[in-house]
Amino acid sequence: MGAEEEFLLVDPVSRTLRADAEKVVAEAAGELGGRVGPELTRYQVETRTDPHTSLADLAGQIRATRRTLARAAARRGVRIVSSGTPVTAPPGPPPLTDDPRYARSAALFRALDDEQIACACHIHVGLPDLATALGVSNHLRPWIPALIALSANSPFWAGRDTGYASWRTTTWGRWPVAGPPPYFESAAHFEDLVGGFLGTGAIMDPGGLYWDVRPSHHLPTLEFRAADATGTADDTVLIAGLVRALAATALRAVEANEPAPRPAPELLRAACWRAARDGLAGELVDPVTGRLTPALPYVDGLLAHVGPALGQGGDAALVHGHWAHLRRHGGRADAQRAAHRRRGNPDDVVDHLIGLTDPTGLSDGP
Repeated sequence: MGAEEEFLLVDPVSRTLRADAEKVVAEAAGELGGRVGPELTRYQVETRTDPHTSLADLAGQIRATRRTLARAAARRGVRIVSSGTPVTAPPGPPPLTDDPRYARSAALFRALDDEQIACACHIHVGLPDLATALGVSNHLRPWIPALIALSANSPFWAGRDTGYASWRTTTWGRWPVAGPPPYFESAAHFEDLVGGFLGTGAIMDPGGLYWDVRPSHHLPTLEFRAADATGTADDTVLIAGLVRALAATALRAVEANEPAPRPAPELLRAACWRAARDGLAGELVDPVTGRLTPALPYVDGLLAHVGPALGQGGDAALVHGHWAHLRRHGGRADAQRAAHRRRGNPDDVVDHLIGLTDPTGLSDGP
């Protein structure tokens, strides 16, 4: 498994976004090499881990990478923030990274790119072939709402509380191929769908499949994309451990020819919306039964579902420990709101996020 994390760049004094991605990437590349790069806008940078079989080893690299990136950003006079959306954003379209693909995206999708200053946490799990990956995806679909709620970390947009725990999930839902993936009957079914999307211009290439779970177009992995950029490294480790355990549990079901649940697509989409709105503070819709359940015990049920896989992978202690902390203190969207309530000042939310994201103490100045 491996993780990709996306970060925003902010000014430590004004707390506004800074379009310094090129400088920060160049600064960090001396230590991180190809594991750091640009994203769609010049306000964002992305880091990538190596593939790991040990969750503890992955956790160590995630923490070290965040420290390295934070120091590189500080040397360029900016700070890194891990949040699904910026607390505040300048008006108008964001400055796009100078890349032919991004220019083509802006030409094809137009104003959809204008509010894509959005950051996610992507987890890759290695699987042997496309058919297996699609079978695992089918079994993962009902758990997408729980994982959205668990990772929700984007309540603010343009200086105001949107009322959603994950506004990033809502903005991504506007793309033509986004949200929960369909149930795939076969690899041929998947290829036919991709061909149709390409033929109609709904995607530029397979990299434009923005489903919450998708086969990677360039790696032998299944990629989970539903999580907001996480507040802390521990949050990313929790998501990675759960995703790997879900994939391992699903893989056993695929190998045993067990049928995957087939919730109605409309109900699954509604369940994802509800999870994005309320996060861990509300109720989740079980997309199979249609019943509402308080989010915390629902996630407890997710951990019970993957318990054998967590034990077999040696990940149980890490995952249960990080979940116990999050369960006790509340979700990251609630923490952002708590920071805002102190004075009603968005700057306090930015400072809170800098402190969570940057474990080096470089953010103590503002």
